[in-house]
Amino acid sequence: GRMSLSLLVLALVTLQRPEKRNALSIDLRVELADAFGGLGDDPNVGALVLTGAPPAFSSGMDTSQFGGDRANRERLVETSIRCFRAVGNCPKPVVAAVNGPALAGGFALALLCDLRLAAEEASFGFPELPRGIPPSYAAARAALPAPVAAELILTGRLLDAAGARRIGIVGAVYPADQLMPRAVELAGRIASGPRQAIAETKRRILLDRERTIGHLFEEEERLLREALLGEEPDDAA
Repeated sequence: GRMSLSLLVLALVTLQRPEKRNALSIDLRVELADAFGGLGDDPNVGALVLTGAPPAFSSGMDTSQFGGDRANRERLVETSIRCFRAVGNCPKPVVAAVNGPALAGGFALALLCDLRLAAEEASFGFPELPRGIPPSYAAARAALPAPVAAELILTGRLLDAAGARRIGIVGAVYPADQLMPRAVELAGRIASGPRQAIAETKRRILLDRERTIGHLFEEEERLLREALLGEEPDDAA
């Protein structure tokens, strides 16, 4: 029989808004959702690496865009939900290369990836969020045991890279110049496995998350709508 060699590529997704510490604007959320949607469905992509343009990974949601008219607020909600779902439900393995601060929504984004590596400059935490939107306990629970998730969210404690390593948020910490090579190496090792087995493993990771904490994500999406749109949930929702 003829030999067939299927070589899977790695996709590198970089949050590019360095002047705003990669704060997640509406546009950036749309681009991120589109990128993850397209790459997740691409049969040639074996794994993804998500990182930020220096100096930050992501400082969280761009709260300067909050408020505004009804249409803007609806867009805030819709793009937020779409962006976090796209990363969290990506059918391909995702490695976060956390190169700097990953705060609030930026921390949630990193927690929704399958594996995390950090540069020595990385930091992690859920600082107090505006407008009565609590931090994403669901994202924290996607990666951490309940008591650890609860502590980080209730205290807003900021962790440095070593602290994040100690409680299992990141698998390893590297000097800044080694982070990307290591993340690419790790993602490459994953992508070099048998395609079907990788897909099946990721499917089970997502299945486990859905069955154990899927309701938490639904509840947070409902609360986000309520906080930004001022809606009481109705029976149709």
